[in-house]
Amino acid sequence: MPEVSDETLVGRYVKGDRSALRVLIDRHKNDLLRFLTRLTGDRDAAEDAFQETFLQFHLSARRFDTSRKFKPWIFTIAANKARDAMRRKGRRPALGLSAPVGGDGGGGTIEFVDLMEMPGPRPEKDLDTREQQEMVAKAMDTLSFTLREVLLLAYFQRLSYAQIAEDLDIPLGTVKSRLHSAVATFAKAYGKLLEEHDSQLPREPTRGGNPL
Repeated sequence: MPEVSDETLVGRYVKGDRSALRVLIDRHKNDLLRFLTRLTGDRDAAEDAFQETFLQFHLSARRFDTSRKFKPWIFTIAANKARDAMRRKGRRPALGLSAPVGGDGGGGTIEFVDLMEMPGPRPEKDLDTREQQEMVAKAMDTLSFTLREVLLLAYFQRLSYAQIAEDLDIPLGTVKSRLHSAVATFAKAYGKLLEEHDSQLPREPTRGGNPL
């Protein structure tokens, strides 16, 4: 049923078509697991939150308003389940955002290009992809869960301020202030890491120095 919309599939599931759930899971599994792994920094926690997300979907499907978009709704449920998982563990994300997320055993590294589109320091041309990803991961790890959540919903899922406010049930002004704080915190941390990287590069000899 690749041509059927998510919202139609939810309606079919509510009416008893259990195959609709499998289609929804297959469509969104990879994106959800990447999102949850970024949010928690822990593959096991992401897997648990993913399972709990679709359990919650099963329990709440009848209350879903099919005039709304399914994807922001399911990602908001996932964010809440990730928050619950981290609260139970009583800690912040531990692995960083470059944890492998491949579901086929082949692994794969999360890309951070979307996050690098935000205002802030740009990577130097001599910074390779691996170094850039490591720096972005470290910078993101400085964010609290609340700031990370809003940042990923805005930059990874491309949700509007209004969508985030509605889905997280917080005021629009809170979304804007959290996102501003998240971007500023990330940019400051990433800029500091770039400075540390540049300070470790070999310096070219100055003119007029002693000949070799």
